[in-house]
Amino acid sequence: MSDADLPALAEAARRDLPHILEDLRRLVESETPSHDKELLDAGLDDIEAWLGERLGAPSERVRHAGGADGDVLEVLYPGEAAGEVLLLCHYDTVWPRGTIREWPVSIVGDRFNGPGCFDMKAGIVQGVWAIRALREQGARVPSIRFLLNGDEEIGSPASREHVERAGLRADVTLVLEPSRAGLVKTGRKGMGLFDVTATGIESHAGLDPEAGASAVHALAELVPEIAALAAPERGTTVNVGVFDGGTARNVVAGRAACQVDVRIQDPEETARVDAGLAALAPSDVRVKVEVTGGWNRMPMNPGPATDHAFGLAREVARGLGEDLGQISVGGASDGNLVAALGRPVLDGLGAAGAGPHSRDEHVSVGRTPHQVALVAGLLARLADR
Repeated sequence: MSDADLPALAEAARRDLPHILEDLRRLVESETPSHDKELLDAGLDDIEAWLGERLGAPSERVRHAGGADGDVLEVLYPGEAAGEVLLLCHYDTVWPRGTIREWPVSIVGDRFNGPGCFDMKAGIVQGVWAIRALREQGARVPSIRFLLNGDEEIGSPASREHVERAGLRADVTLVLEPSRAGLVKTGRKGMGLFDVTATGIESHAGLDPEAGASAVHALAELVPEIAALAAPERGTTVNVGVFDGGTARNVVAGRAACQVDVRIQDPEETARVDAGLAALAPSDVRVKVEVTGGWNRMPMNPGPATDHAFGLAREVARGLGEDLGQISVGGASDGNLVAALGRPVLDGLGAAGAGPHSRDEHVSVGRTPHQVALVAGLLARLADR
């Protein structure tokens, strides 16, 4: 596809921007919290119906049951060129049922604001409108597979096998997660999710305190040791995000637990962190400590194939009148799962905006046509490989 076609793609996206925003409003107002199976099912039903309205019937369609988590929808739209590109998206959000009533969608100036708009329903919408723009231009594209999962925000427990299988089949995976200030994410940290549980001996805090062994005291003693496993110089961070325990003020606590989030850039850090967690031992030997959980995602570090894909994206961006940068970020995504298989991944090709997981979450209205055209141009460029 020649550079001369790229401005036409951007112009088509600018022309269609009102419809793009209408579609984004539709998806945002259909709430899909990660832990609400009823709303996830209804939301995916609506997304599938909307896909049919905008793109027509796919050549392949399968909906994988997610059990207690959101289902996974795969649809394939055949292309004229060889190969297959995976557009990887999640439709679940961190926002609980009823959020849309207290925080309705608003568009003020350049900001489209609403729960889940930036992370990442705008990416889904932009992917669909990129395909529509390409069809209008008559551009050759590879076959395009959408995979939409409803459990990414909780670690993709049900969808992981489907994401990995689709990623292995694809020549390139494009993750439509939000961008970082317009930059493509070519690197992401790996993530470990651990639970540390202390079991002590309950007793009356006033009448018989020495008979007890406080799990709360023991675990609090260990939290600094857990935090000390961080090694910022190696890209490793550790956060104890939740701590709870005990039953009453006047009871020596029999149980306490904390939830630990570990992020790594270097895969070799897994062994060091594992050893550190395994070595946790409170000074009161009567308290037993158990560590559960594990590594949810390995780091996404760019290699030659990803570098080549980024080079193509940068060529497209130049054809749209801008230079495209890349960045490595601390957050993980389903892109990590595909990258761990040695497959090329470009992440952060979705919305421009800011505020994920906050009430400031918003999509830049003015940048949306550019983001649509960038994905469209990259899909067409991949047909020339």
